Amino acid sequence: MFSSFTSPLFLLSLAIQVALVVHCVRTGRNTFWIWILIFAPLVGTIAYVLVEIAPELFGSRTAGRAVRGVRRALDPGQELRNREAAVQRTGDVASRQRYAEELLRQGESRKAMDVYRQAMTGLYAHDPNLMLGLAQAQFASGLATDARSTLDALIERNPQFKSPDGHLLYARALEAEGNLPKALEEYAAVAAYYAGAEARLRHGQLLSKLGRKDEARPVLEGLLEHARLAPRHYREAQEQWLAAARRTLAEL
Repeated sequence: MFSSFTSPLFLLSLAIQVALVVHCVRTGRNTFWIWILIFAPLVGTIAYVLVEIAPELFGSRTAGRAVRGVRRALDPGQELRNREAAVQRTGDVASRQRYAEELLRQGESRKAMDVYRQAMTGLYAHDPNLMLGLAQAQFASGLATDARSTLDALIERNPQFKSPDGHLLYARALEAEGNLPKALEEYAAVAAYYAGAEARLRHGQLLSKLGRKDEARPVLEGLLEHARLAPRHYREAQEQWLAAARRTLAEL
């Protein structure tokens, strides 16, 4: 009855499990890995190899994104803690920017605003990427007018700076302020070159909101037709906006 515990496969899996626990301790990894490896050995082993060992062996950008996704699923707050610790260690502009970006990603937009402002000093007082980040945090905090004002200042201080995301945010801020004619103009402009589906969706939705349904319909239909002809990975990445386009079309 005890043969399964002495089989070569079991002994090999146990050896791997012990080796990974030792690796975790010796390299100073987060101790939550030890519990995962002990109580969920199969899943834990796969996850540990993907998250902690594979990045050291394979440094591709795609692999990095996959690893970050797994790590965030296992410990959602780890990335935020790491970036906060980096700010405490160095206090430089780059670490503050990364920390603010992660705060914003995790929904802490008010705190992100403060961190962006802390970074915008001296030579970086009018840095376009920091100003754009601040505007994104302001908009996420419900401060559309502040976001639009920050973007106006960004354009004034950095006339050569181009950002499709910034342009789309500007249109959204105008819409949130109630300046619908100007927002419609900006949506049309950014939709002409924006890589994703969101800009054209918002353009079509605002046309519909203004009662211009005959104009909204071809915008949304064109968006869906473009997606139909696009590679599968595009449709998967843009499904949120494509689903909204289908719902809006059904309501026209």
